[in-house]
Amino acid sequence: MTAAKISYQEYLGLLLKEPALDPDAFAEQSEEILKYSVVVKNQGGFDLVLAPDPQKVELDPDLQELENAMGTANRLARWRRQSQFRRRLNAGENRPVLVSEGDSWFQFPVLIKDVIDQLNKHFLIYSVGAAGDTAENMVYGPEKKAHREYMSSLGKMRDHVDAFLFSAAGNDIIGADPDTGEPVLYDLIRPFNGNPGDIAGHIDHAVLKDKLTFLKTAYRKVISDIRADPGFRNLPIVIHGYDYAFPYPHHPTGGKDRRNPKYADKNQWLGDPLDRRGIASQSLRRNLIKYLVDELYGMLAGLSANPLNTGVWLVDCRGAMPEVSDWNDEIHGTDEGYTAVAARFRHTIEQALAHRATLIS
Repeated sequence: MTAAKISYQEYLGLLLKEPALDPDAFAEQSEEILKYSVVVKNQGGFDLVLAPDPQKVELDPDLQELENAMGTANRLARWRRQSQFRRRLNAGENRPVLVSEGDSWFQFPVLIKDVIDQLNKHFLIYSVGAAGDTAENMVYGPEKKAHREYMSSLGKMRDHVDAFLFSAAGNDIIGADPDTGEPVLYDLIRPFNGNPGDIAGHIDHAVLKDKLTFLKTAYRKVISDIRADPGFRNLPIVIHGYDYAFPYPHHPTGGKDRRNPKYADKNQWLGDPLDRRGIASQSLRRNLIKYLVDELYGMLAGLSANPLNTGVWLVDCRGAMPEVSDWNDEIHGTDEGYTAVAARFRHTIEQALAHRATLIS
């Protein structure tokens, strides 16, 4: 027997319902939205679109404009998170306050409980992240009232904020161009040279150097912008360099790669560009990703140096998701995978907050 459809007004009610204060109840609301929605891949970039499932929702063209306004998953996720944050803050919840700016590891709308979702149980987080965002857009994109969004958000939270979380390198190394959707990995990798053991020989080091130099400059700007504000001289800045991702397909010990995301092609970010470069060796494919991630961490470690002096704290996520089953797709973890990543974030954040307390006591 087919279940009765809900009305379009009821569907909009799910989208616009006041977010629950409790993080677990908030997650249940997200699951309810997803239950009555279909995910539509957007043109270029990564911004998903949620639409009512016509098998479960009575469509109403007269209300479509409102649904379209909320249906872009990034906008919906940001509104829900910020609404919940304000309610928790106003209710007097006594937890450290964080401001987060970042990409899809910090905001993967509705479909996955990302790093911020996991940390939200332990902190109050004012989130301005967006899936598919890049360092270029976050650092050099349109200004908000003469400030970058991370600075305007820190300004809004000036009386409350205890640390700033930043995640901005993923789409520049292992993700996709937000406008074209083209995997950035293609330009970083050279065609197969016949030697599956030659990792460095398959890297275009000139392109990698340019990307790392750009990212280093962008991160330095973020740090200098924050430190230029006297109120944020000792504010902990928490960064990371992702984990060792698995290009699709990856067959651990002869098993099957069961990743099948509804929002992307199975090999969209890593497998496809490696295929086009003629690289079929499973070990070489993975080792190339490890090489790039390690190079990114090397650059970030130079910025962090001694965090007791710089106030820049680097979370090492490498190895947090060691099995292909820990990944929902080629570059994003599952709920459980991100739980392990968030545990590393939490440890570093608590270290940073403890040190900050010694500076302001």
